[in-house]
Amino acid sequence: MIVGLTGGVGSGKSAAADVFAALGAGIVDTDVIARSLTAPNGAAMPAIEEAFGAGVVAADGSLDRGAMRRMAFGDPGSRKRLEAILHPMIRAESSAQVRALVHAPYVMLVVPLLVESGDYRSRCDRIAVVDCPEALQVERVMQRNGLPREEVLAILAAQASRAERLAAADDVIDNSGSLDALQQQISLLDARYRRID
Repeated sequence: MIVGLTGGVGSGKSAAADVFAALGAGIVDTDVIARSLTAPNGAAMPAIEEAFGAGVVAADGSLDRGAMRRMAFGDPGSRKRLEAILHPMIRAESSAQVRALVHAPYVMLVVPLLVESGDYRSRCDRIAVVDCPEALQVERVMQRNGLPREEVLAILAAQASRAERLAAADDVIDNSGSLDALQQQISLLDARYRRID
């Protein structure tokens, strides 16, 4: 069984995925795949440099994430061009990783933009959404990434709304409380997912 795990920026998807992994779930994280594709000598870097110029390439040959983020969130056309490069590569690699996890009780396919991308729904048996209030998301991202509030709000505005994600959810994981509360919810879901064939 494949469970799509998603949530807005700062919702705590990575923390949730870590708990699922500790319980023995197979994890395929599209953010991790995207980072490898945009690392020094990453498979996506030649196409990204060709599309956007040397200004989005850091000195080590990796993607300058800050420069690319400002460009992508300032211009929807740039974001679409970047997605057209990355999404097919991410889809192919994530499919290969899912197929390799044949011995896992189930696979968590971690996709930040699952609701926005549309076709991931057809690849998942269930959708689990990590949820918390938007104000908490903003606070977490500002602390974690050191971004100004306006930049975090621009990222949130480019993502599906909280209501849209919740409408797509088969399971909702409330991550507005403590790590213990998160772990308790995930333990219950883990037991349920193991019973589903």
